[in-house]
Amino acid sequence: MSLGQLSFDNEGITAAFSYAQQAEEVAQDLAGQLIGSSLGFVLFFCSAEYDLTALSTALERHFVGVPLIGCTTAGEITARGYGRGCISAIGFDHKYFSVASVLIDEMECFSLYDAQNLVENLVSDCRSNALAPIKDHSFALTLLDGLSSREEVVLAALSAALGSIPHFGGSAGDDNHLTHTYVYYDGQFHTSAAVVVLINTHLAFEVFTTHHLQPSEEKLVVTKVDSDSRRVLEFNAEPAAKEYARLINCRLDALNMHMFASYPLAVKISESYYPRAIQQANSDQSLTFYCAVENGIVLTAMNTSSLLDNVNQLFLGLNQRLGELLVTIGCDCFLRRLEIDIKGGQASIEEVLQKQHVIGFNTYGEQFNGMHINQTFTGVAIGRPKHDSY
Repeated sequence: MSLGQLSFDNEGITAAFSYAQQAEEVAQDLAGQLIGSSLGFVLFFCSAEYDLTALSTALERHFVGVPLIGCTTAGEITARGYGRGCISAIGFDHKYFSVASVLIDEMECFSLYDAQNLVENLVSDCRSNALAPIKDHSFALTLLDGLSSREEVVLAALSAALGSIPHFGGSAGDDNHLTHTYVYYDGQFHTSAAVVVLINTHLAFEVFTTHHLQPSEEKLVVTKVDSDSRRVLEFNAEPAAKEYARLINCRLDALNMHMFASYPLAVKISESYYPRAIQQANSDQSLTFYCAVENGIVLTAMNTSSLLDNVNQLFLGLNQRLGELLVTIGCDCFLRRLEIDIKGGQASIEEVLQKQHVIGFNTYGEQFNGMHINQTFTGVAIGRPKHDSY
């Protein structure tokens, strides 16, 4: 069941999705919506509940000769809004987009030297299509294993190698099970891996990140940490979970994802606050985070403002700068979606997502110009073609 009538087919981009459960039907469904004479590349986001081996086989059979990149999710964003247990995809027209991609299969060993070679090869591949100059006309997308705990290593090297090329991305999820997350490349789903995609286009675009959190006066200082496992053992020289529970006036045994979504923390860098999301409370009263945490950092307790107002303000600015949008590729933290589930207002948010042609997924973390962040809506907005401009 594709519900394809609710997808969109704009000049340069085709969006598709399917709620079919069997791999063969899913692949056939997407192929029917996406395949055309000018299809050059497909980006997809799928539920981890699928039989991934069967899905990869079916996709390769139905998209012969078309490169596919994707990942598993903690929820999908389709042409009709939030999805669950489905697959959402974007087809890129090769007349408008030159796309190159590569797999990083050893994230823990990824170095600046590796990143420089990788970026050089991606740029060469995109440049060979002679679509648009690389400078000012390209952006990078990363899809990372969301449970690898190696995002910062990869992003730091990539950011240095990419230079002025803007970059965003999302960490793969697994429907909130926190067990196995996957990226898709060259016909297979991979774990402990990352995919880097360079997209070159003559269309106007803007890479963005936003969140709806405001700082309070309350602070927590990390005084003991296991950096390798991203576990904070102590805040303010007290057991981390106990101190966090005290801060938010919550019983220790009541700490869960709903509480973490409602009472976020953030680190201040320069004048901006970057959320650092808690993944889980552990039996030893430590807290595991989605992002790297270091001894001595100060985390500020954040208050949530209107998520709807924040998204509306984002798109107001993007529309003013880019005009009507062709598509928005969105990496939306699963904790934001969890907050919507708690507080309500999903229909209003989905109305904005549909109007702005947002396709994407709920993540276990977002990436923005080399930073690994949480509890944000991060992505790229691409403007519609202006035929008198090229």
